[in-house]
Amino acid sequence: MKYIVPFALMFIASELTSAQVIGKMFPAMETQTVEDKKITLPDDVKGKYTLLGLAYSKKSEDELNTWFEPVFSKFVQKGTGLMAGMGYDVNVYFIPMFTGINAAATGTAKKKAAKNMDPQLLPNILFYKGELKTYKEALDFERRDIPYFFVLDPNGKIVYATSGAFSEDKMDKVEESIDQ
Repeated sequence: MKYIVPFALMFIASELTSAQVIGKMFPAMETQTVEDKKITLPDDVKGKYTLLGLAYSKKSEDELNTWFEPVFSKFVQKGTGLMAGMGYDVNVYFIPMFTGINAAATGTAKKKAAKNMDPQLLPNILFYKGELKTYKEALDFERRDIPYFFVLDPNGKIVYATSGAFSEDKMDKVEESIDQ
């Protein structure tokens, strides 16, 4: 019983946090690809739905990684397989955030990603280097040890938000928010 209560509180806190950002515009964020191409969110993704996953610590990055394969298979992968791409036309970006003293590691992280990641996934990885305060306040980042996910409508407004490791329930809600 003692474990059920904290889990329930974490779930409720996660849902309250996501409700606080629904309907807000995603704050401007300048990011870069592995090849140093600048992409400014949400301006450069307007016109179609966008799924963003943000992480700003090593532990949260590990949970962010649990989303790679299912999101890639559902929304990104092109091909002729039965499940490939599922007919969605959405932007998908995973964004490790390098802030404070860790900002110096951005270049190393880009090189490591270019060397170790599936080349098909690389265009979906953006790197943010800068301050965190603006995003913590605007997006209600409460815990540094979990990743945060946002679905933006074609105008850049947040229509769904969640956090933590991948689950089928969260993926269903992401899909529902895109299918609206």
